[in-house]
Amino acid sequence: MNHPVVSQEEWLKAQRAHLQREKELTRLRDQVAAERRALPWVRVEEDYLFDGVDGQKTLAELFDGRKQLAVYHFMFAPEWEEGCKSCSFWADNFNGIGIHLANRDVTLAAISRAPPAKLLAYQRRMGWTFPWYSSGGSDFNFDFQASFTPEQIAAGEAFYNFEIRKNTMSDLVGISVFLKAEDGSVYHTYSCYSRGVDIVNGAYHFLDLTPIGRNEDGLSYTQAWVRRHDQYE
Repeated sequence: MNHPVVSQEEWLKAQRAHLQREKELTRLRDQVAAERRALPWVRVEEDYLFDGVDGQKTLAELFDGRKQLAVYHFMFAPEWEEGCKSCSFWADNFNGIGIHLANRDVTLAAISRAPPAKLLAYQRRMGWTFPWYSSGGSDFNFDFQASFTPEQIAAGEAFYNFEIRKNTMSDLVGISVFLKAEDGSVYHTYSCYSRGVDIVNGAYHFLDLTPIGRNEDGLSYTQAWVRRHDQYE
């Protein structure tokens, strides 16, 4: 590996210079987060229903008594036998954080179109404990641009990540955030898709701290290396 090797003094000088860039990024991230919180909301008028191991629930009931709900649109179409391996990589970061989110008035839930029995079997296989619901009986995934109709797939394009873009997948990843008002009204406050979901993947952020990094250049696609955690050699 051809990389500069320097004295401790030179290393410290380079680290201090880089720290200034990291501080700029931190301040910018704080600014963008504040701008995100200031975005306008849209009232959710549709009465969506979701199926889970604890029965059928409305969108308002998914909040589980809290004011805010973060939904991870997990790619798992009804005909699939396994959940998406990349979404599984993301979901491995979710276990254990629910108690912390709850103490900031937030409920985290995953939602997919696959039926509850498939979700439960896969969840048990992966050892996950976060709430996971099926939206297969509603238009929820389609309305929030995480799933696409056969007509859209045949056309080869769909509205995703806030623009019309080429797509032949039935399901794609995303995160949607909601708030429930005192009168029970539910509002859609934010969504992100594609690289926007990187922010919740702690494993990727650890890789970004390492000298080799994500090491995805030259792969057939960026996450070609990813496996479900029980499928690595």
